[in-house]
Amino acid sequence: MVKRLIDCTAGDVAKMGKKDLLKSIALSEGRVLACETIGAVPPYLESVTNAEFAAGMGADMLFLNMFDVEQPRICALPPVEKMETIRELKRLTGRAVAVNLEPADPAFSAGAAGQTWTLTEGRRATVRNARTLCEMGADMIVLTGNPGIGVQNRAITEALKAISREVGDRIILAAGKMHASGILSEAGEGIITEADIGEFVKAGADVVLLPAPGTVPGITPEYVRGLVRCAHSLGALTVTAIGTSQEGADRDTIRRIALMCKMTGTDIHHIGDSGYLGMALPENIMAYSIAIKGVRHTYRRMVRSVNR
Repeated sequence: MVKRLIDCTAGDVAKMGKKDLLKSIALSEGRVLACETIGAVPPYLESVTNAEFAAGMGADMLFLNMFDVEQPRICALPPVEKMETIRELKRLTGRAVAVNLEPADPAFSAGAAGQTWTLTEGRRATVRNARTLCEMGADMIVLTGNPGIGVQNRAITEALKAISREVGDRIILAAGKMHASGILSEAGEGIITEADIGEFVKAGADVVLLPAPGTVPGITPEYVRGLVRCAHSLGALTVTAIGTSQEGADRDTIRRIALMCKMTGTDIHHIGDSGYLGMALPENIMAYSIAIKGVRHTYRRMVRSVNR
């Protein structure tokens, strides 16, 4: 019997395949919190990975951003073979792990060379990288874009088609954007539309990623509610994402965003990786978790042993 993800132990998560994990998320009725972290930067707590820290503050799932499948690096992770990096992180945290891949135009992303978000080959949304992530034990691939990388929705759709044909039966596929990613024609309400959602689901998306209300100009709870309704009508789940550094705002702002996301009907709540850089402020992770599922579920998630 599949349990709600908010009730699952590390042992439960370890046994789940794609279908069970999707059902477990849906059964949680909008109370799943996903925290995005960057493993390639120095962690907040020096000898503890940012992912472990996020898990300890109440995260139900972990999203890895800027994770290079060719040169996997998570600072403070115990030394393991490259192909064991994600499995080791799952062992330490007991959480399902998603990884971002970016279907960017090489000509556009070349302009970001030397910047924080410079795109490497191991982060591109290719079939080869998707196949490698399956072999590494990832639970979900998220096709999206970092700031200034230049990810367009049509590129997400094309990448989805190819990746879904190769690994769609083995791993959850999510698609969407939490900000414009440098494409001004896809800013504000143009970041994602109902037409885009239809294309994503047709191309193989199990989950649609949307900007959280209040994080992007023009993105209101009513607008996102319509997008969530559209995705659900097509059989897909949704994740509302904070990708605009507001994960480093005050706790009252975080709680307000959390409740607005809850009102949209989303299935997964995402909080980004830039409190400073690498992870949301830890107190904001806990505040978000308490806002959407209360102290009982939050504290149980925080203290439950990964050995269960």
